[in-house]
Amino acid sequence: MGKLLEIITPLHKKSKRDYLGRMINEKAACSKIAREYGKDFWDGDRRYGYGGYQYDGRWETVAREFIKVYDLQGKANILDVGCGKGFLLYEFKKLLPDCRVVGFDLSSYAVTHAKEEIKDCLFVHRAQDRYPFQNKEFDLVISATTLFNLHLYDLKSALQEIERVGKHKYISVESYRDVDELFNLQCWALTCALFFTPQEWVWVLKEFGYTGDYEFIYFE
Repeated sequence: MGKLLEIITPLHKKSKRDYLGRMINEKAACSKIAREYGKDFWDGDRRYGYGGYQYDGRWETVAREFIKVYDLQGKANILDVGCGKGFLLYEFKKLLPDCRVVGFDLSSYAVTHAKEEIKDCLFVHRAQDRYPFQNKEFDLVISATTLFNLHLYDLKSALQEIERVGKHKYISVESYRDVDELFNLQCWALTCALFFTPQEWVWVLKEFGYTGDYEFIYFE
């Protein structure tokens, strides 16, 4: 398998989270709404998800790090699995104007409300379904904070598709290292279906034939 990286973690740590507040604020009902991945999840009240997911440029540093780590050149082909509103892909396009960016997300709301500059590069699709691309078509396939929302049997097919279409692969998933982080994750996560330790994630990734790089996101 590939390397353990830390690309998104610095951005993740900048957010403040009231773990207990979310847990006691009708979390079960909010989770049902969040799993629709509609307006409430992206741009509704914070208890349903992002609490307003608007472009603010924060993904530029992440895109720069990906370009550095994977030595992406001007005409690189980049796929984002679970792209949301496509902010990361927009940053790639700004930094590498000649690159080809493609993204998909199961949320039609997110794709509809994506950055206008790249909206025609996005489409609605599920991570676990076969991708409409050729083998090794992309120089880099990214799936950031998406795959833990899948059931285990769907995770396998998603990883196999990422493996198939990407020359280089990177995924980030939520995880926990101790009881405190597990509690925080359980309090905060609205859509997570897989609660694994890093060791369990590594075992699963190897078992499903994934050979790319990976990152674990913790709720400290």
